[in-house]
Amino acid sequence: MEMQSLYLLVPLAPLVGAAIAGLFCRVIPRWVAHTAAISGVAIAFVASLFIFLDVRAGNTFNGSVYQWLASGDYTFEVGFLIDQLTVTMMLVVTFVSLMVHIYTIGYMQDDAGYNRFFSYIALFTFSMLMLVMSNNFVQLFFGWEAVGLISYLLIGFWYTRPTAILANMKAFLVNRVGDFGFLLGIGLVLANFGSLDYKTVFENAPALADATISLFGADCTAVSLMSATCILLFVGAMGKSAQVPLHVWLPDSMEGPTPISALIHAATMVTAGIFMVARMSPLFELSDTALSFVIIIGSITALFMGFLGVIQNDIKRVVAYSTLSQLGYMTVALGASAYSVAIFHLMTHAFFKALLFLGAGSVIIGMHHDQDIRNMGGLRKYMPITWITSLIGSLALIGTPFFAGFYSKDSIIEAVSLSHITGSGFAYFSVMAGVFITAFYSFRMYFLVFHGEERFGKAHEATHDAHAKHDAAAHDAAHDDHHAADDAHAVHEEHHGLAPGQKPHETPWVVTLPLVLLAIPSVVIGYLTIEPMLYGDFFKGAIYINHEAHPVMEELASEFHGAFAMAMHAATSPVFWLALAGVVLSWFFYLKRPSIPTAIKAACGPLNTLLENKYYFDKFNEVVVCGGARLLGRGLWKGGDEGVIDGLIVGGAVRVVGLISMLARLFQSGHIYHYAFTMIFGVCALLSFWLMRA
Repeated sequence: MEMQSLYLLVPLAPLVGAAIAGLFCRVIPRWVAHTAAISGVAIAFVASLFIFLDVRAGNTFNGSVYQWLASGDYTFEVGFLIDQLTVTMMLVVTFVSLMVHIYTIGYMQDDAGYNRFFSYIALFTFSMLMLVMSNNFVQLFFGWEAVGLISYLLIGFWYTRPTAILANMKAFLVNRVGDFGFLLGIGLVLANFGSLDYKTVFENAPALADATISLFGADCTAVSLMSATCILLFVGAMGKSAQVPLHVWLPDSMEGPTPISALIHAATMVTAGIFMVARMSPLFELSDTALSFVIIIGSITALFMGFLGVIQNDIKRVVAYSTLSQLGYMTVALGASAYSVAIFHLMTHAFFKALLFLGAGSVIIGMHHDQDIRNMGGLRKYMPITWITSLIGSLALIGTPFFAGFYSKDSIIEAVSLSHITGSGFAYFSVMAGVFITAFYSFRMYFLVFHGEERFGKAHEATHDAHAKHDAAAHDAAHDDHHAADDAHAVHEEHHGLAPGQKPHETPWVVTLPLVLLAIPSVVIGYLTIEPMLYGDFFKGAIYINHEAHPVMEELASEFHGAFAMAMHAATSPVFWLALAGVVLSWFFYLKRPSIPTAIKAACGPLNTLLENKYYFDKFNEVVVCGGARLLGRGLWKGGDEGVIDGLIVGGAVRVVGLISMLARLFQSGHIYHYAFTMIFGVCALLSFWLMRA
């Protein structure tokens, strides 16, 4: 009973902090809001540590906490499944969230929505914890939708900025597409398994491995039940975890404040899809078709989203496209049946990606909110803590031996090379090419920001007029809405830059402390955990693999000889040399011969245009998807609403009544002899009818 109370404490503590900061945001001082939110997440982290130790001692839990609804033979409950996979996610979510909460004190100190922001991020943490702790599809879907809702609020946090409103609406709509597929998948589970409880579904899955369902009620359209269910569930993951083509919302989520960018991209929303597929491994293992679909989508995302990172000049967008590419790596691992490797990379990636995002935010603060890496350079001597922690994050990201990212990323590449699932050949090419691309764009950003000539203040004068317009907007808004004026001022601040003669500065300790604390696991967590998580019994009972059909993990284990030996062996691997080549080339291009990238850009005009337009996914969605929806709506409006409903049904009834009334008026003249004639005519007509029948 004591442990169940501890289980409840993990999600409820952040919820209480969110309620305090949110419900009383206009009356409580700032220190109360951030203390409540940070305390709630800190309590959740400490409780997660105790639960982790209890699970490692062999104690797991799967049970109901509250029955929400009973309908016929179905019951819908709130319940917890506490096992090795759950506690891994709990620790990652609560630790990274705690670092982001502390960091937010420094980053958002001048923002008018300070209390509101703390309420949102604490509520975001609660939603993600409910998702990962669920033991049934109903609660999973609740957490799934809750993180989507809170991300909508956070991306559009600066609600007076039109680009932020467009970005959060884009995220909301794209995720609705994915969630539609996800809900259909859950519907198939309920219809065919008769339950939404994980344990019941997983136990009955093998018996339905060969079952089929008919699409559109026709026998000729019969498909595998397991393939259809898994692909529909994965469509939901494509939305949340930003896989092609449902990836378009993630780069635009940079419109939100940097702390939420770190939280969304590192430990919460985008990891939900990866976690869900790993949790559903007993289902996915029964469908090679679904696994092939997963690995192909992941490989496309890993490769083509990496290319887009090469041309970005906004420091946050470079890291955002890196997230897209790394999510592709995790998805590839899932498709290769290396679920534990995907979760391992999810964990290591959470630390170094949060570090990179928060490092980018520290740079933005030091540069007075200028985010263009072309206006930076030489920050190493002005921001030493940000510099060294960003270097650690970059080294982890590209898979430098002994760093966290090396162990997880190399394990994914090895798993794909051993896989025989359809699409694994293309996936191997994608992840290998992605090694070079990742190293190139990561160190392009690093060199342009922290090394080379100082380019401070060059954008200040060019944006002076734009700032004046923002000031005017804030002044006008003050007459109508004080809070709108504050937010307009916040938008103004977001686009400041260093004036000529100004120098960057290191950020305060509330910003740099989380950087240091995240840098530590970015170095050591892979070395310390690879053996138990991938080749031990850590995930035993939590992740299921059909080793006979998909022996990837067994083959990986036979080649593993320890974390130290793996790192030492890296020098003989092409992966290491591809990463090194990417770093060296970026150093040569951007520090030694910056004219070369400019010349390449000019020579490859059409290719550069393709990349700058992000493969025209947005244009396709705007013209085909949105245009098609508008065309359909216009057709239903003109043909259905105006033509059938107003014109035929409602208008037709009106016209019939009018016609009858017009005929009736002919007999309502007011003359007695007309009425007498009508009566005589009617009597004659009736007599004639009766006589004819007789």
